[in-house]
Amino acid sequence: MEQYNRVIGLWQSYKITSAVDLDKYLDSFRILFAFHSGKIENEEITYHDTREIFENGKVVSYTGSPRALFEQQNQKLCYEFLKEKIIKREPMSVELVKEIHRILTGGTYDERRYIVNEERPGEFKKHDYVTGVHEVGSAAENVESELTELIAEVNEYGGKDVLKASTYLHARFEYIHPFADGNGRVGRTLMNYYLMIHNHPPLIVYDEDKRMYFECLQKYDEAEELNPLYEFLKYETEKTWEKALALANGMKSERKGLSDFIQGGNLDR
Repeated sequence: MEQYNRVIGLWQSYKITSAVDLDKYLDSFRILFAFHSGKIENEEITYHDTREIFENGKVVSYTGSPRALFEQQNQKLCYEFLKEKIIKREPMSVELVKEIHRILTGGTYDERRYIVNEERPGEFKKHDYVTGVHEVGSAAENVESELTELIAEVNEYGGKDVLKASTYLHARFEYIHPFADGNGRVGRTLMNYYLMIHNHPPLIVYDEDKRMYFECLQKYDEAEELNPLYEFLKYETEKTWEKALALANGMKSERKGLSDFIQGGNLDR
């Protein structure tokens, strides 16, 4: 917990009061978040393409699926949409959740979802999609009322354990599974939005940790055990800000010198 508290202290020391400040301190984070959040569900997404989209607004010599590009461009658009709201600490709402979904999934719904099932970005699911081993997911007719209740519950929380509240928000949101597609990306974005409007650092759920991530979500689905996911997100927060914290403390990472690569450490050989 000590390391996590240091990360919180670092974030709060930034004293972010404008979108310019947010851009400054989330310069690398927003690209890494978009890459890892997208990669969890789409193997075609690459860091190089994500960086090109965020920095140059285009990619060169791309031959993969257009959906991968849409998803990463949408992550960039969503960050731009949310940053002023983060600065104003605008409370969550059902309308905000739907708009986040509309932006993140724009241009990504396939023919079956869009034409056959008449699903749309920014609209709640019309069919009873389920997810996970235990096939969780609220019935389509109950989504809006359950999501409204969840948002009200979390908005009303005034305690100090912001990460615990955001963990509950994320677990419950994924359990409800309110949309036909994009629930993971929306849920992770919404979790970070909640953290930042409460002056806590956002986090990255790393693609290499996704197996553990899914296992923690499954434990909530099985028995409403929240602590495994809470501890996991605490770990991911520390991992996200480890390098920034080291730099702030004046610590330089040790790199190997030439002698480390020469047999026996002798430069004359």
